[in-house]
Amino acid sequence: MGSSSAVPVSDAIVRAASLLRSGGLVAFPTETVYGLGANALDAGAVARIYAAKGRPAWNPVIVHVASIDAARALVTEWPDDAQRLAEAFWPGPLTLVLPRSPNVPDIVTAGLGNVALRIPAHPMALELLRECGVPVAAPSANRFTAVSPTTAAHVIESLGDRVDMVLDGGPSDVGIESTVIDVLSTPAIVLRPGMVSRDHLQEVLGREVQYRSSAAADGLVSQPAPGQAARHYAPNSDVWLFQPDEISEVLSAASQRQLSGTNAAVTLVRAFSTSLRDDAFASGAVEVHRMPAVPELYARELYAALRSADTDGIGLLLIELPPAHDAWTAVHDRLTRAAH
Repeated sequence: MGSSSAVPVSDAIVRAASLLRSGGLVAFPTETVYGLGANALDAGAVARIYAAKGRPAWNPVIVHVASIDAARALVTEWPDDAQRLAEAFWPGPLTLVLPRSPNVPDIVTAGLGNVALRIPAHPMALELLRECGVPVAAPSANRFTAVSPTTAAHVIESLGDRVDMVLDGGPSDVGIESTVIDVLSTPAIVLRPGMVSRDHLQEVLGREVQYRSSAAADGLVSQPAPGQAARHYAPNSDVWLFQPDEISEVLSAASQRQLSGTNAAVTLVRAFSTSLRDDAFASGAVEVHRMPAVPELYARELYAALRSADTDGIGLLLIELPPAHDAWTAVHDRLTRAAH
């Protein structure tokens, strides 16, 4: 496995593009998280993604392209709403789900009739897509259900030699996966929330947008978008979610767990908080990790903080739920699945 640190970026991009064209796997940075990429038109290459991640066949992958024209070449229908959203948010953390063209392999879409498409807003990702000349299927570059990677080091920790090359583009700016929307539905449906919120989408479309009602995939049927597993984005630590006014009960329960623990890791408790006073944890039995009170900054830090808990051997995470506001919906979604 190589990395961009060994050669200049331009040479690394050329080498990575060649690997993609020849059926290889390349992990690369996007503004959301790092992706594990393969030629989306090569079913055998995409199958390597599923094998490397341990990803179930019912879970489709997002196809990354370098331009709107490249996206339109992969679908049979491009409605006005798709054009509006693409012009407003691409390159960026929004994925459009549209009817696929016949040249998109079944494995990319979990056998369904739609394909998920986006243009990433990361200069290295865009350079790679332009250089390789093929659409790139790329879910997050980690083992299935684990915390998504936001640095090249996270990718290497997760996948090791399962990937042929890792491009290092620094930490991801957004930090959680893209919003996924089905614009052909009436109303339009957000299949997976991200940092492009429903309010943002409704403002551009000028019509109602709803969140998908079903809570999680059951593993029995193919899903229209990734990120539907009940347990997903999850650290090794146990995760308890709580409201700020529940802190006394949560700390009491955590204390009981500590007293009854049979291994050292159980006694290590870390609390993620945006608003609680430090003296709420005056006993010193709980280490506080202060999270930003701004959704964009919270999302940027979330996965790195969850991974740090695993590295530090934390047995229990107490996570204060952020406000119930549309801007926080994507964070709520990731926390709920991490705690499942």
